[in-house]
Amino acid sequence: MSLGQPPIATYFSVMKRITTDIVISGGGVAGLTAAAAFGSAGFSVICVDPEPPVTSATATGADLRTTAFLQPSVEVLQAAGLWDKLAPHAAPLQIMRIIDAGGEANEPRRIKDFDASDVSDQPFGYNLPNWLLRREMVARLAELPSVDFRPGVATKSILTRETEARVTLTDGTAISASLLIGADGRNSFVRQVLGIAVKTWRYGQKALTFAVTHPIPHDNVSTEIHRSGGPFTLVPLPDRDGMPASAVVWMAEGPEILRLSALDPIDFETAINARSCHILGPLTLASPRVVWPIISQIADSLIGERTALMAEAAHVMPPIGAQGLNMSLTDISTLLDLARATPDSLGDAEMLIAYEKARHRDIQTRVIGIDALNRASMLGAPALRDLRGAALNALYAVTPLRKALMRTGLGVR
Repeated sequence: MSLGQPPIATYFSVMKRITTDIVISGGGVAGLTAAAAFGSAGFSVICVDPEPPVTSATATGADLRTTAFLQPSVEVLQAAGLWDKLAPHAAPLQIMRIIDAGGEANEPRRIKDFDASDVSDQPFGYNLPNWLLRREMVARLAELPSVDFRPGVATKSILTRETEARVTLTDGTAISASLLIGADGRNSFVRQVLGIAVKTWRYGQKALTFAVTHPIPHDNVSTEIHRSGGPFTLVPLPDRDGMPASAVVWMAEGPEILRLSALDPIDFETAINARSCHILGPLTLASPRVVWPIISQIADSLIGERTALMAEAAHVMPPIGAQGLNMSLTDISTLLDLARATPDSLGDAEMLIAYEKARHRDIQTRVIGIDALNRASMLGAPALRDLRGAALNALYAVTPLRKALMRTGLGVR
């Protein structure tokens, strides 16, 4: 396959070609995790990203969002040699609390707790800031002699053949790899070169992310408050300056999020305290505010010749139920298991078809499920909000169903 590349003769005029097992295009959290996982398993890896990772919360461009790693993802991080670095900074998530505040007074009228102890002796997962993930992941890659991480370098061109993927980087490096992994985001260059289409759902929503401190301890409870327009989610963080702290994701219609993001801090704190129903006491803004667009997206295929798509190159969804990056780590785990099982067949058609079969249906099911939950959370008409609340009551009341839903959300049986 050759799309958007220079003439083939160009490939033979560049410097000597480097040979590696795997090239990972994309050095976000998912790409860095994949590099650590494959490197720890003994594969040679080159990972590139056009932007150097921002590894400080106060630096320009820092990703101030957080990621909740569910139980199966922790196992992937352990195998990658990452968990020991991350665990000291992680806040456990023992209870997932859903609050329906859709009544006329916008006060809590239904509170349902989903406790991890009902299905496991471990927490649902652990929450960590994204900028800190990048810091610790870059440190791990520096420990792995088989991993070559090249920040500030992008994938320039791709030429695939039955036996190899030929990748040229923006620094002029030419690489021959058994497997190319596209982990380069929702607007993936790798996916575009492969000619793989996507299906995209748009909601007219944006998300506002920030951190807060509060006087009432969160007690390792992650709370989603549903009213209309989208959920307001408080996710536990480690204490900050001696005060309990939480990460917040506030989803609403785009114009409203832009209005909120422009408020001065005092007016903004008034707004977040009203929206939080004061469940943790007065919230104090503890970080800058960042706006993110909300979409759902699925690639028509996860594979091409000598190429696998993963993470947001393959699937995007609203930040509900901590599914997004955890699905990405399932992508990594699946691909790594296949690579370990048949290392001599790394990147061949049989391996990639097995990856597609293992992941695509699960991805479709989860994206469609989160899409339905998000649309339900947006409901504004009182009758529809009442219906949403009644459905929550019904699901929670049947213990086997409640436990089955928790296991499904975790991705375990």
